Amino acid sequence: MDYTGKVIWITGASSGIGAALARDAASRGAHIVLSGRDEARLAEVAADCGETLIIPFDVRDDAALADATAKAIHWKGGVDVAFANAGVSQRSRALKTDMQVYRDIIDIDLTAQIAFSQGLIGHMTERGSGALAFISSIAGKVGVPMRTAYSAVKFGLAGYGDALRGELSQTGVNVHVIYPGSVATDVARNAMVADGSKRGVSDRAIDEGIPAADAARKMLDEMAAGTREIIVAQGMEEQMGEMRRTPDALFDQVAQMVAGGYMEKMEAEG
Repeated sequence: MDYTGKVIWITGASSGIGAALARDAASRGAHIVLSGRDEARLAEVAADCGETLIIPFDVRDDAALADATAKAIHWKGGVDVAFANAGVSQRSRALKTDMQVYRDIIDIDLTAQIAFSQGLIGHMTERGSGALAFISSIAGKVGVPMRTAYSAVKFGLAGYGDALRGELSQTGVNVHVIYPGSVATDVARNAMVADGSKRGVSDRAIDEGIPAADAARKMLDEMAAGTREIIVAQGMEEQMGEMRRTPDALFDQVAQMVAGGYMEKMEAEG
């Protein structure tokens, strides 16, 4: 994939991985659509990205999402690459965590990211091209203590992405699932604790993690190379991710099922 002239839409683009992806993709000649809730912070990112479109909205607002999708597509006639990146993490024991925390994290990190994708797959398949990238986590490969809700949604997002890849395998639309480990962002500081409030402090592992710019560069490089499952981690986290890596042969097998009419047969039986 050559990013020159491509329209890349990124949710959660006001900071962290999202902002780093925007800056790196812009440096490769892409046109960037920035989304998040904080318009002022999105504007700060846009200042580094050349020609951009800022569409602030809350990913949980279905009407706002539909409007944002229409604007992103209309801007230059289509969306070529979309990053489902918006999300919030968690730092609390399951035994002490309010059920509302689970509902909120599922809504933000999973349901809203699926809705974001669902709004674009028709557009991309009609064009016969495009790429969807889902930001999961090493916690979406290996269940991590103090992150039961976060692991649940990141496993779920990966499952959606893998299944969608199979469905779209004959359409020209690529699907990438990305598994970052500790990346130096505010993810831990902004994480929810047991009562749903913001944690307010970071983790040493996060503070000493991969610089966001380096993580974004690897993500974009791997996508350009056509890698379907992208692990962006170091040390023990990288080892954990690699131990749970899905073999390419399995992805190919699912694509072959679809090519052989699997979905049509299922629909006929229904």
